Amino acid sequence: MQKLTLKQANDIIEHALAKSHELKTKPLGVVVIDDGGNIISAQRDDGASMFRIDVGRGKAWAAVAIGMSSRAVGAKAKGNPNFFVSLASTGGGKFVPQTGAVLIRDAQGNILGAAGSSGGSADEDEPCCIHGVTKTGFRADDPE
Repeated sequence: MQKLTLKQANDIIEHALAKSHELKTKPLGVVVIDDGGNIISAQRDDGASMFRIDVGRGKAWAAVAIGMSSRAVGAKAKGNPNFFVSLASTGGGKFVPQTGAVLIRDAQGNILGAAGSSGGSADEDEPCCIHGVTKTGFRADDPE
């Protein structure tokens, strides 16, 4: 199975930030992780607060851990909040079940990792990640 490279991760982030500028969101932090939850690349746009990388990573980590977009993870969390609080605790605080991260899939549908962002609203963060993933030639899950 293909693994994400540093160049691909940086390209995803570059395209996500370009989409953020197009949408005129607040400055984002964007993180790309592999299928094991390890950071490949993380960047903060000029003016983004220090917390953006941590939140973006947590959203991406939740997506990879559960195997679906963080929007879908967040929807599941609403129906079983105690379980998802336990997951966040078990994950050492890395698990953030909030909209703003999408899985990165290859052409065969294998999960290669996830892209997560923070800084805009959840509904702004998510399309930036989708744009970055698809513009780089990968598939992003339908966020629903």
